[in-house]
Amino acid sequence: MQPVEVIARFEANGKIHPTQFTWRDQVYNILSTGRRWQDESGLHILAMVSRERVVELIFQPDGARWFLKAPEPDARLA
Repeated sequence: MQPVEVIARFEANGKIHPTQFTWRDQVYNILSTGRRWQDESGLHILAMVSRERVVELIFQPDGARWFLKAPEPDARLA
């Protein structure tokens, strides 16, 4: 997992909607989110950043930190 900066909207009911993140000095807009689940590492959210690319973001509420599940080292996300 790699730490990333995320812009997200938090609803009154507690649901989190990430809208944008920065990875390797590039900003990625999130087109939509899909499946989400919780485990010991945090809240996992699948986020579509292009028609062909879905990434996994992980939110750890303890410390309010976000992580990107590491793609391949030379990957391009868009």
